[in-house]
Amino acid sequence: MAEITAGMVKELREKTDAPMMECKKALSEAGGDMAKAEEILRVKLGNKATKAAARITAEGVVAIHIAGGGKQGAILEGNCETDFVARNDDFIALVKNAAELVVDKAPSDVAALLSLPFGSGTLESTRSALVGRIGENMTLRRFQRIEARGRLYSYIHGGARIGVLLDLVGGDEQLGKDLSMHIAASRPKAIDAFGIDAALLDTERRIATEKAREEGKPENLVEKIAEGSVQKFLKEVTLLGQVFVKAEDGKQTIEQLLRARGATVAGFALYVVGEGIEKKSSDFAAEVAQQAAAAAAKK
Repeated sequence: MAEITAGMVKELREKTDAPMMECKKALSEAGGDMAKAEEILRVKLGNKATKAAARITAEGVVAIHIAGGGKQGAILEGNCETDFVARNDDFIALVKNAAELVVDKAPSDVAALLSLPFGSGTLESTRSALVGRIGENMTLRRFQRIEARGRLYSYIHGGARIGVLLDLVGGDEQLGKDLSMHIAASRPKAIDAFGIDAALLDTERRIATEKAREEGKPENLVEKIAEGSVQKFLKEVTLLGQVFVKAEDGKQTIEQLLRARGATVAGFALYVVGEGIEKKSSDFAAEVAQQAAAAAAKK
């Protein structure tokens, strides 16, 4: 049987916000498999075990550049170590200039972007010089370039921590703005069910099945209940299935809104600063104690 360490229990608790003992039991049941243990907790505790999925920890900004009459655009995330530097004008300018280069030069990846000529050198030499001047590491983490089938619209929120780039076919500027704001607020994973990873749906179906059985639902209804849960999940995570945040009746979905306006969404990109990055945390008391011990050992 796999050894369940205190560190493993702590990691699972931070991911799920579940009680320590529940985390330990889940890890034991899963044989130390962290992903499986998280599934077990979701079956037992429902949405209480999903806290870490949206935790945002890294600092930085999102920049968007649109050109060509709304036909070409790019969204780019730049990261730094502290919120103080995220508000630095030079850092913000670096990220904005990088987004413009993505539109103009269409680099294949971040490495190609950094090697592009910029100023008196390259974008990378500019970034390195800024790091040296400010004394804090900065990176250009990711970008997406879009050639629009319709017209591009954008929205930046929360001090440039959330950015949306939307390709809307038909409609008008107000609809483009409203949909971009909706995406920033509701954070869909894809336009429709075809854009959702099958493995993710399998996980949701498996969790719903086990949960129904644990609740004592009749076996002949378990499959139907699980499929209902999957469909509910799809409505929550797909753009077309979500209820429009500005719907006056609180019921109109994005799909219904688009149909009424004779428009379609060809694609979108949603960036949230630091999404998926775990920011290193430190125990200040432990750090002080460690430094004191190290100093004493030198005497």
